[in-house]
Amino acid sequence: MLSPDGQNKIKNKLRNIYNFLYSKIEIDLYSKEIIRVINKFNKKNKKKNKLISEKTSIVICYGDSILNSKQKYLIKGFQNFFQKKLKNYFNTVHFLPFYPSSSDSGFAVKDHYKIDSRIGKWSDISNFAKKYDVMADIVINHSSARGLWFRNFLREKKPGKNYFLLVNSKFNTSKVIRPRDHQLLKKINIFKKTEYLWRTFSPDQLDLNYKNPAVLLRFIKIMINLVTHGVTIFRLDAIAYLWKESGTKCINLKQTHEIIKLFRLICTFLNIKTILVTETNLPEKENLSYFGKKDEANWIYNFSLSPLLIHAFLFENSSYLTKWSKKLPSTKPGNNYLNFIASHDGIGMRPAEGILKKKTIKNLLNRLKKNGSKFSYRKIKNKSKKVYEANITVFNALKKSDFDKEGKFYFERYISAHAVMISFEGVPAMYFNSLFGTSNDEAKYIITGNNRDVNRYRWNQKVILNNLKNSKSKQSIFYKSLTSLLSIKMRQKAFHPNASRTTLNMGSKIFSFKRTSIDEKQSIICISNLSSKNQTTKLNKNIINYKDLIDPKTEFKNKNLLTLKPFQTVWLKNN
Repeated sequence: MLSPDGQNKIKNKLRNIYNFLYSKIEIDLYSKEIIRVINKFNKKNKKKNKLISEKTSIVICYGDSILNSKQKYLIKGFQNFFQKKLKNYFNTVHFLPFYPSSSDSGFAVKDHYKIDSRIGKWSDISNFAKKYDVMADIVINHSSARGLWFRNFLREKKPGKNYFLLVNSKFNTSKVIRPRDHQLLKKINIFKKTEYLWRTFSPDQLDLNYKNPAVLLRFIKIMINLVTHGVTIFRLDAIAYLWKESGTKCINLKQTHEIIKLFRLICTFLNIKTILVTETNLPEKENLSYFGKKDEANWIYNFSLSPLLIHAFLFENSSYLTKWSKKLPSTKPGNNYLNFIASHDGIGMRPAEGILKKKTIKNLLNRLKKNGSKFSYRKIKNKSKKVYEANITVFNALKKSDFDKEGKFYFERYISAHAVMISFEGVPAMYFNSLFGTSNDEAKYIITGNNRDVNRYRWNQKVILNNLKNSKSKQSIFYKSLTSLLSIKMRQKAFHPNASRTTLNMGSKIFSFKRTSIDEKQSIICISNLSSKNQTTKLNKNIINYKDLIDPKTEFKNKNLLTLKPFQTVWLKNN
């Protein structure tokens, strides 16, 4: 049973959120239901801790990233492939939304309690979770316009009654920060009056009304349902937009942070320990705020890393990356960065704001356009638009540069960028398609017209397995190089997610940092040449006894001089 102190903490968190909207008696009724749900869960489940180490690596995929006509359920095709080709390099799988959905590749959820009948069954998730960690999305900000909740909302029936956000014509939206460029509000005549439905992300994704505590309670139950089925890491999708107030930016509001604190608190009370990850594709200061005082997200997405890495390798300049890395706060036990280059969406541009100059961002976007990028926009003041994200695979993004117009070093650039991501402080997450150097899916884009579909290619299992058997195929070469890096990483204590990071300055053509294990017994110096020419750097005399983990044949000239080939990365480990 939850202790009296624990019960009071939950009550206080709810009061912080709803004090000005509901009476103490009403709030306490909701807190009693939350406590009941926690006690019921704990009665059925024994205590189980969550261990994070240098072995923690995540592969990001869809339930149908692998297509296999012989499998009744698509998720089994991926799980079969995972057993054959990925289990030695990843201990965690992030399955992107597997719920029934009406659009946006799963992010317009119709029913949070079901799995899409094409994808699989709950037992497929829970059985897989017996051996590996599973991360899943809680699509918490919005729900499908074609789902049960909205149908019930229109009929004033439960579940769904008062679930969606309606505002009237007096609601001031002039300061609202937009992540898209479509019309935000949809005028409807409902319940005998004219009101407006709020649609942050698309006309099919209707924002939920968190001023109704029943909505919050519903998602607490959804989270616990996921834990029951083996999910122990949660991605809180688009969490920053949760709470809206007239006359504000309607993003990052106090109540949103309080809701995350409540989720974190509930997670600490569950017998099965879980991890909360906030997905906030925003400028860095705002993104970092979701750590709270170690009482909000366990992990935050390291959104700035992706555009800064892409820029550094395309323009052969580490200045911005090094300056940013020096200022980035170190993690603390219980908190971590989730590092990635590619996701199912694209390369977010908002996280580069305030780090890269406007002209630098413009040059980056121009280069990405030449490399085949599409662009998604967000609406800003005066009805103008601004690039929100570049929709392009990492392979295409790094294929050519102004310094390497023919793409002579495309492979070296690609592997080196991933080597930086894998070795950086935090937990590395690799998008499934990135493992094979997958190109833009232009065919899918032509069919759907959806920019993000260029980066959502589905592989036929037989085709990808045959490609991997062929040692000369592009897919095999990329796969072997990347999995080799992951294999090395998993054996080094200095690559523990919380091992310390010290940024080193070796000039504008090199990016370097030192990782030191928690027990301070092991150190690894990660050095990457960001240019298409050989670079020689002078090392501290103490480093001459270090050995390169990636290529043991790496030699030091004149004892403390290291010459790096174009786009070469070394991981120098002390003996």
